[in-house]
Amino acid sequence: MIEIEMGSRHATGVADITVASIQSIMSGDRLGKFDPNRFKLLLVDEAHHIVATRYLDVLKHFRLDEESQKIPNNNCPALVGVSATFSRHDGLRLGAAIDQIVYHKDYLDMIEGEWLSTASFTTVQSGADLSKVRSLGKQGDFQTGGLSKAVNNDETNQITVQAWLAQAQDRKATLVFCVDLAHVSSLTAMFRRFGIDARFITSDTPKQIRTERLDAFKNGEFAVLLNCGIFTEGTDIPNIDCVLLARPTKSRNLLVQMIGRGLRLHPGKEGCHVIDMVASLETGIVTTPTLFGLDPSELVDHADVTSMTSTREKREREKQREEEASSAMGQLSALDGSMKSLAGNITFTHYDSVNDLVEDTRGDVYIRRISQFAWVQIDTDRYILSSGSGDTLKIHRDDTTDERPWIVTSVAKLPAGFSGKSPYARPRELAKVHEFEEAIHAADSYAGKHCPFRNIATSAPWRKYPPTPAQLARLNQSRSEGQQLTSADTTKGKAADMITKMIHGAKGRFDKLNQVRRKMEQEKQKQQQLQERMSRHQIQVGPVR
Repeated sequence: MIEIEMGSRHATGVADITVASIQSIMSGDRLGKFDPNRFKLLLVDEAHHIVATRYLDVLKHFRLDEESQKIPNNNCPALVGVSATFSRHDGLRLGAAIDQIVYHKDYLDMIEGEWLSTASFTTVQSGADLSKVRSLGKQGDFQTGGLSKAVNNDETNQITVQAWLAQAQDRKATLVFCVDLAHVSSLTAMFRRFGIDARFITSDTPKQIRTERLDAFKNGEFAVLLNCGIFTEGTDIPNIDCVLLARPTKSRNLLVQMIGRGLRLHPGKEGCHVIDMVASLETGIVTTPTLFGLDPSELVDHADVTSMTSTREKREREKQREEEASSAMGQLSALDGSMKSLAGNITFTHYDSVNDLVEDTRGDVYIRRISQFAWVQIDTDRYILSSGSGDTLKIHRDDTTDERPWIVTSVAKLPAGFSGKSPYARPRELAKVHEFEEAIHAADSYAGKHCPFRNIATSAPWRKYPPTPAQLARLNQSRSEGQQLTSADTTKGKAADMITKMIHGAKGRFDKLNQVRRKMEQEKQKQQQLQERMSRHQIQVGPVR
């Protein structure tokens, strides 16, 4: 017997199989009628949500939470989660509920294995300015109201429609993702102004009309369907052969979900064309190229999965060659490897003193495009965020494995009077992920909860104040009389960043670079001396004069 617990439908709690929505089962006292002792399996769909509060409350009821698992002979049901989304944008660890991954296939593998439709990608810069759009909430994505104001205007909407006309007007079924209801309305009107039969479905669309429009869309009666937040998860419209991303996002998960709507197999469907309106590229947005490990500013046109993956692999190999060559010359890359820049664009910087090193902020630029906090780069693939009270967060690569994942750790300063050898607690690992952006979001999620916002925010007013005498004294300790910094040379925020770099190994890093440079200079001198000796013993062959 199968029963449903959803909305106005109520299950008895004693059926062989009960299908329930999380909203309904957690409403009122509806959860109480389900006796944990009667259940052998709890199957969670869209399991990347499983560490959200409501899901954890359900797990606790069925004795599947972490505390209940510590109880001996805990007769709880088995827990299985399925999801096409492997991680969370807010950095919360799925390990709080899931013990192990027993099967995983990346969507790229599924495309190559013909489990999903083939796809081609085109990115279009709409020119929308996102620099003033705030990021709110745990997800860290753009605030909806501000994002709508930035992209929902006649100019951007016209560019979006013209991009579709140029790239995809021969497509039979295009699904468009908008920011909010106002954006849906304006963009629909713009499509119609160009003579295109575009319709929409929103949360306000009555159920009967929604069903009728979906059926008409599936039957090919109109070519363009717009929505906002309706068709990101659990949607089965397999005939979609074009996805138009009219809403920029910072969430890799949301981007994958939107693209995924067009990857279902369907008879007669030759593939899906994804058009990504990427807006400006200075705000840490996630774009289709970033899914393939390419620079977010990499503009592509009708690039398929194979070519984009091949491009990434070529760039990685070329970058590795460049890094190996540069290390032999004792040079330091001024661009962090996580920026995935083209190897041909990589430049190198020579530091004459440790002061030059701590003043170089170019490595901080990329991470601060993604994060609102004052991260500083202390070494290649290493970043530090200081709380201002002694606690620190660190993002760094794990070079002990071939995968080289990013690790986020926190180090707390111990209370005054602690008798241990070190004033700091042992580092605590917060997250281990494969994407740099995921590491930043995990670290920022933790920092937002445990660090004073005014201490770590790059927008904090105090960062623009003049440096304190104590800061200048600290920075000037290693400077000659003619190189002393004054309040006219820096700000309180920049001084704090430089001191953070000094505390976390700038001198050691500079000494290491100097040591490599000295060895190379010595080797160069030896080669020159050898060439001089060889030239003295050369005998010229030719007529005697």
